[in-house]
Amino acid sequence: MKTGFKYKLFAVAISVLSISACSSSKPDASPVKLAFVTNNEADFWTMARKGTEAAARELPNATVEFRLADGTAAEQRRIVDDLLTKGVRGIAISPVDPANQTQMINDIAKKGVIITQDSDAPGSDRMAYIGTDNVAAGRQAGSLLKQALPRGGKIMLFVGKNDVQNARERSEGIQQEIAGSKIEILDVKTDDTDQVRAKANAADTIVKHPDVAAMVGLWSYNGPAIVSALKDAGKTGKIQVVCFDDDPATISGIMDGIVYGTVVQQPYEFGYQAVLLMNQIIGGDRHGIPPTKQRFIPTLAVTKQNFSDYSNQINKLKSEN
Repeated sequence: MKTGFKYKLFAVAISVLSISACSSSKPDASPVKLAFVTNNEADFWTMARKGTEAAARELPNATVEFRLADGTAAEQRRIVDDLLTKGVRGIAISPVDPANQTQMINDIAKKGVIITQDSDAPGSDRMAYIGTDNVAAGRQAGSLLKQALPRGGKIMLFVGKNDVQNARERSEGIQQEIAGSKIEILDVKTDDTDQVRAKANAADTIVKHPDVAAMVGLWSYNGPAIVSALKDAGKTGKIQVVCFDDDPATISGIMDGIVYGTVVQQPYEFGYQAVLLMNQIIGGDRHGIPPTKQRFIPTLAVTKQNFSDYSNQINKLKSEN
């Protein structure tokens, strides 16, 4: 199966999850309209868009609409209503507020195919979840924290919305991993996906908590916001940084020794696999839905020590696509 931009460093047999446009025994001949809806407008979604585009090229009878939400459940509701009006038959969404969007997801399920990606809503009627095992990813971040703070210390967590499933699970994973250590979580600062506020939260923490030993960014833009705040305060190298994803500012931070490490996801695969799975289900084949209804895309902890190999592999893959 062609997967385009795949982080081949991750040793996992995704081949068992293979999907293709011709896998259905009774393909639907009518045009298939599909959609991918994000939970914010962060650069993180750029590779997810590329994944949806790659999948669409493999599906001659399908089109994919990629929609960026503004970080609110209300905007996602408007987007979903518009998509359904247009006759979209499959939607992959990253719910902003899973608990309060359960009814919306259930309503979509009555009209077509609905899966979650990036952030799950396990209590809903979604057909499957494609994305990171966020508890496991949180544990990876917790392991990085233990490496960065061998003697322990106080840490602050930063995220857009703490009630989103992936945020809760990443926090849970971190707590599991640092249990029994001398690392103490002070609090979780939220910014409602406002990147200006994200930096302000980091700057405020530096001032109000002079003993903070590490700052942890749970969403892709939080790492760059922390790095920027540390630079402004002249605190780079004095406070450790652990974050998620490979935003260019985060990668530069690793190279410059400002960021200790980051847990990298595969948003390209979120988009690619979500589109192919929805098309397969609409075609009448549900074999791609795991028994758990969760398809986890593996993550990798990147530090300065393994950054060179990681970077070389990513650059090679980019040049191939």
